[in-house]
Order: sequence, then structure tokens, then C-alpha cells
Amino acid sequence: MVHTYFEIGRMIVEQEQHGSKKAGYGKRVLKNLSGQLTEKFGKGFSVDNLENMRLFFLAYSISETPSRKFALSWSHYLVLMRIADANERGFYEIETAANNWSLRQLKRQYHSSLYERLALSRNKEEVMRLTKHGQKLEKPEDLLKSPLTLEFLGLEEQTAYSESDLENAIISKIQHFLLELGKGFLFEARQKRFTFVERHYFVDLVFYNRLLQCYVLIDLKTDELDHGDLGQMQMYVNYYDRHVKVDFEKPTIGMLLCKKRNQALVELTLPENANVYASEYSLYLPNKQLLQRKLTEWLLEFDEY
Repeated sequence: MVHTYFEIGRMIVEQEQHGSKKAGYGKRVLKNLSGQLTEKFGKGFSVDNLENMRLFFLAYSISETPSRKFALSWSHYLVLMRIADANERGFYEIETAANNWSLRQLKRQYHSSLYERLALSRNKEEVMRLTKHGQKLEKPEDLLKSPLTLEFLGLEEQTAYSESDLENAIISKIQHFLLELGKGFLFEARQKRFTFVERHYFVDLVFYNRLLQCYVLIDLKTDELDHGDLGQMQMYVNYYDRHVKVDFEKPTIGMLLCKKRNQALVELTLPENANVYASEYSLYLPNKQLLQRKLTEWLLEFDEY
């Protein structure tokens, strides 16, 4: 059906518009075509649908090859074809197919600016890889987003809440949280206790990433991060590496989710090869236009060097 709609879009543009991308022919041509197609094939060829087919062809004709396969539903493409930037559109198409996102999940990831948040956490070469291959998990840094968006928790930004409140909200929405974390995450435990030198310690959330083959430990901080938080997470990571992980597994990753991150403090506190990362979280959807501008400016800075 999707291929059929693409070819109908091609016919509208190439035959009715004579190759012009502008819809200067008015609604009358589409109305006549709608009547002809409906009479011959039945429902599904309203003027609005034909306009969508035209836009679909225009969005995908540049990247179209004879061997191209449209792997998603028409409903998915109705969302994708309205993404103006071809690189961003390609990213969401790849990720939707790879992760079997529902239409609702695709819309949520787009409106949460997943592409921009991932891109702003990477160098320019890795941004280009995002647009061609989607998100690949090969090293710990591939997990990072800027910021992690937790609007689905329903917590108000201005309301006072504790780390326990945040943890309870995440557990109650664990499926949504796993989707936001990204690919390959499995949830193991909350408040995971381990004992060392006769003292008990508790990790807020413990996950395992099957693609990276390692534990991912997450601690939640509702205030600004300090050096003590970083040192504590480094200790958790060291314990898991030495006493929990087995030989075939990769080194443990520690992640601190905090309201505000001080990157200079992180770099000063931790050694360069530390497998501990700090990531800010947000309780509301980011301003997509603002992130797009930041990404454009950031890529231009790379071109200057």
C-alpha cells in the first residue's frame, strides 16, 4: 500500500505538476483525480489523502532507489514525511523500524527531540553516523542523551520532591523509562543492597544492557551534583567490576541522573578513564526549535576548526 501511495504521489508530481514541486495546480486537479481513482478502486483516495501522497513522494523522492523498501506503516510515514530535515527524518525512520516503535512511541520520541539530544552528546562524525545508521551501542558514551527527558513521570518542575519520590515515579513508569534510556536495557532491581567491610550500600536502580553486555548503575539526585556523589558512584562501579560481573562481561557503567550537572566538576573529580557519567534530566519536553538551533550552531563550530 505504501509503495502504491508513493507511485500515486509520483504520478501527481510528474504528470499533473510536470515535475514541479509546488502545488500550483489547485484543488481541482486533485478533486478530478480523486473521483477517477475512487470510481476505479474504491475508498482511500480523497483529496486530502492524495495531497498526503504528493507530499510523501516529494519527501522521499530524493533518497528513493529502485531497491528501497518502505518498512513502516502509512501512519508512520504521515508523521515522518513532515520532518523537514532529511537527516533527522532518516534517523527516525531507521529507529522506528529497528525498535518496532508504535505510532505513539514515534511521536513521543520526535517531540522529545531524541535526535537532537543524542546528537548534542556526540562529535560530528558520530552525528553523521546517527543519520545513516541510527543509534548504535558500541561504547558507554553511546548511551548518553542531553538531557534525559522524563515528562511521562507527571512530576511538576516547580513542586518539591525527594529522590525517593523520583525513584517511585520511575518504577511506576518503568516501561516508559526503559524506552527513554534506549536500546537493550533490562531492569534488575531498585535499592540494590551490597555489603562491603560490614557496611551496607544501596544502588538506586540497577539495569543490564544486553547489547553492551554490562551492568548499568543509576543513582538519582534531585539537587546539583557534588564530588561526593561522583566518588560514591565510582565506588559502586568498582564493587560491581570486582565482585559481581563475570569474565565475559564488559566493565560496569555508572550514571548519575541529576537536576543540574557541573561538567567541570565531573572532569576534575573523576579520572579520565572512569566509566562514570553524569546526565541531567528534565521533567518536561524540551523546546525542539531551541535544540535544533543549538545543534546547528554546534555543527558549524566543528566546521570552523
